[in-house]
Amino acid sequence: MCFHDFTVKALDGKDHPLTQYKGKVVLVVNTASECGFTPQYAGLEKLHEEYAGKGLVVLGVPSNDFGAQEPGTPEQIQAFCETKFHVRFPLTEKMVVKGKAKAPLYGFLTEDHGEPKWNFHKFLVGKDGEVIDSFNSAVGPDSKSLRGAIDKALQA
Repeated sequence: MCFHDFTVKALDGKDHPLTQYKGKVVLVVNTASECGFTPQYAGLEKLHEEYAGKGLVVLGVPSNDFGAQEPGTPEQIQAFCETKFHVRFPLTEKMVVKGKAKAPLYGFLTEDHGEPKWNFHKFLVGKDGEVIDSFNSAVGPDSKSLRGAIDKALQA
């Protein structure tokens, strides 16, 4: 089983098969609209704009697991992300990202890299669908370590 074997629901409720990302590098981020790290949306959108042409996909996964900081409906989340941060990268429906009830995708992502401890935790998935690394919430989208890992994954 690999990342590409999963299908999730997009924020609009439609199926979003991850097989469409075969051959691309994916940065999966559990997001929340009312978190101290929420301004990272701007940096994630910048990464999306800079790297999409090179083969990077940023995939936002809204989650209400940490401090109930994503209470909104899908429509509210979409409007918030578009209005406040001009987000154009894909967003999934809300998912549970930790604990026994976590979504199957997060079961896969966390198997070897541990569960997120807070919102805006990042998992870097290689072109082959395997998790390369994870980065905690404090590692911003513009950090040298994250960008270096993305660059290396894109060259692989």
